[in-house]
Amino acid sequence: MRTTLNLAEDALLVAQNYARRQRVSLGEAVSRLIRSSTASTAAPMTLAPLRGRYALAPQRDEIITPDHVRDLMSTEGI
Repeated sequence: MRTTLNLAEDALLVAQNYARRQRVSLGEAVSRLIRSSTASTAAPMTLAPLRGRYALAPQRDEIITPDHVRDLMSTEGI
């Protein structure tokens, strides 16, 4: 079905990135995202790994502190 949507910029970027990673059209990506978010027993989506220099890391239950950064810098020799 053909329709026009007005999406918030952040929602559009999420849908475009999902479409690119899954190699599907933007419409198919939006359909999949809506279906997965409204399913009563929605299983977590498996996304292809992000590539590129500035790809975002997956969300973790850890708060990164300056001490973490200093430890990593010393480990990496920076």
